[in-house]
This record gives sequence, structure tokens and C-alpha cells, in this order.
Amino acid sequence: MAQSDTLYRYIFEDYQVRGELVQLDDTLQTILAQRDYPATIRQIMAELLAATSLLTATLKFAGDITVQLQGTGSLHYIAINGNNHQQMRGVARWDNERYNDTLSLAEMIGANARLVITISPANGERYQGIVALDPQGIAASLESYFAQSEQLPTNLWLFYQEDTQHPCVAGILIQQLPTNGSDMLNDYQHVTELTRTITANELLTLPAEQILYRLYNQDQVRVFEPQSLSFGCTCSKERCHSALFAMNEHELLEICKEQGAIAMHCEFCGSEYRFNQEDITQLFHGDNALTH
Repeated sequence: MAQSDTLYRYIFEDYQVRGELVQLDDTLQTILAQRDYPATIRQIMAELLAATSLLTATLKFAGDITVQLQGTGSLHYIAINGNNHQQMRGVARWDNERYNDTLSLAEMIGANARLVITISPANGERYQGIVALDPQGIAASLESYFAQSEQLPTNLWLFYQEDTQHPCVAGILIQQLPTNGSDMLNDYQHVTELTRTITANELLTLPAEQILYRLYNQDQVRVFEPQSLSFGCTCSKERCHSALFAMNEHELLEICKEQGAIAMHCEFCGSEYRFNQEDITQLFHGDNALTH
């Protein structure tokens, strides 16, 4: 990748169609370095990361999107979170005793496998959409989500390259813009067929500008200013305070007596926050105590 960890948005001047292209390596490597993930889970996290970035780029407001896979299988939880600044983080939980690296994604997630998308505006109500996990994978599941929630034709392509030291992932999305025109579906199908010719090697290794030229050189495409992506975690001592304040003070103090302190660990970045008896008392009764 000539310019990795970058997202490009573009539109077609003559069609009611928009597109996005993302290429990631450093951000992916930082997320995967948080835990010793098995190879197949690394790929699932990578594809989910690229997909979440593409979804986050559709936000028209300050906020974030969390994309989760949930089920009852050995890989029972995996989530990627990103905000409108393209700061990304992710985590997965699995059962080592039941885990089998040769299973398909649907088999790993297990019964009641579903994809959950939570959109959280900085100001406004949270929205959540849920679709059944498509056996064909993450891209197909997200296409179903857009068809159900926004009723907009949408296609995604996700490609991952495993490398112990330098894994990378890339994705491309095209979407029909809202329109009443009867001929617009033909335009969208035209763009879809062009985009479908992309190969994993092209999307993972070529500069974005070169990819877009190869795909759409006979069409008028306007590319917007690219946006950089990075790893970013929103955990903080203040967030821990808010979580603790929602609990019972007496029970918290008892835990401190038994264990010396309350330890709160962030699964996304590995940070740990510790609170002793004095910290808990200060939280509930100090000068800057929170109020219920």
C-alpha cells in the first residue's frame, strides 16, 4: 500500500452512486497486538475493522459506530468500534476449550449468530440494527443490513492478507444514493460490475488513486480529501468513575478491603485503572463527588 491507514470517499458525477475505499495496516497491527489472537480470529477482526471504517465514514454527525458479531459458539463476541475521526479499536472473546481454527465464521459464532450495529451520536439517541449473520461472511451480512435498515443497494468487498509481522486489510464499498429516478438502478449495476473486477492483490498493494483509475477510468469520478485512520481508545479514569458511581458504595468499599483495590481493565487497549478505599470515598463524598 502506497498510503496505508487511509480512507477515500468518492462520488460519480454522472450517477447517483457513492463509494469508499480503505486500506489499513498499522491500525490493524496495533489492534491485533493487544492479545494473542488465533489466525482465523485475526482475519475476522481485520475484515470487521475495514467494514467498520467504511460504515463510520457514512456518519453525517459526530459520534461512533460499533459493529459486533454475537452468538453462542466458541467465538462468542467480537467487536470493532470507530468514530467520525476514524479512531478505531477492537476486541474479541473466545472459548479456548471449544475453539477450532478450521471452522467457518458461522460455525465459530454458533447458534443465533447475528451482526449488531450500534450508532451512537455525540448528541442524540442511540440506534441499533440487528441482522442474522450471513453464511457468506461479514460483507454479505452488512449488505443485508443496508437493504433492511436503509433500503439502499450497497455492495462491499473485503480482502485480508495474513503476515505475522505486517498483516493488512482493505475494503471497498459502493452505494446507491437516495433517488426517484427510474434509470438509476442501471447506473448502479454498471458501477457494481466495474467494482467487482477488483482483485485482492490490487486492493491490498496499489495506491488508492491507481485503483480508482483502473476501475472507473471511463467515468467521471470526484475523489474527496482522504481521511487518516488510527488506533484510539476512549477509556479514561473519568469513565471508570462514572461506572463505579453507578454501583453501591458499601459493596465497593468491601471489595477494597478484601482485595486492596478495585482494578478496572480495558480490553481494547490494555490500560488498567486502580481505585483504593480512599479513592472510592473521595468519589462519593469528596469536593468533586459525582451526583446521582
